[in-house]
Amino acid sequence: MRWLIPAAGLAALTGCEVSSEFLQRMEVQAKYENYEASEFWPDGRSMRVPPAGSIPRERPVGNPGISTGRANGQPVATIPMPVDKPLIALGQKKYNIVCAQCHGVLGDGNSIVAENMGMRLPPSLLELANKPAGHFYTAINEGYGVMPSFSGELDTRERWAVVAYVRALQAARSPQGQQPVPQENR
Repeated sequence: MRWLIPAAGLAALTGCEVSSEFLQRMEVQAKYENYEASEFWPDGRSMRVPPAGSIPRERPVGNPGISTGRANGQPVATIPMPVDKPLIALGQKKYNIVCAQCHGVLGDGNSIVAENMGMRLPPSLLELANKPAGHFYTAINEGYGVMPSFSGELDTRERWAVVAYVRALQAARSPQGQQPVPQENR
């Protein structure tokens, strides 16, 4: 008896005369290809000029030093935002989540993952204190060597926060008598 209700519904649907155009409107809709003529627009072109002031999503907006870690094609020397305790705390949190598995909690490259890497070991971030801040940002943003990009996991502020935390690790671990880590907007 239960099968009677679905069977009746199926029989009712097969008796409906619904045109295939109704069901397939999205697949067969009119569209224009690049450089194809258009009757809709007064100038006859299907390709439109973007509205004034629009910005393509591929192009960085604002200060390129903040969004890319580079200025004039070179890595920025210092962190281009104020470095304070909340930023470093955020950097520590994100570093421990994203970076510590390979680079170690102390940034020295000693971790369980590093011990099991056969190809290239992650570098000690402490030994890279002479690199500009933009170097670390672009490594996080674009990836570096075997390291993938973490731009999907960390937004711009979080990336710079991780760089600030790495700088704090470097400053805390630098032996006395060596060149101090550059001060960055503290």
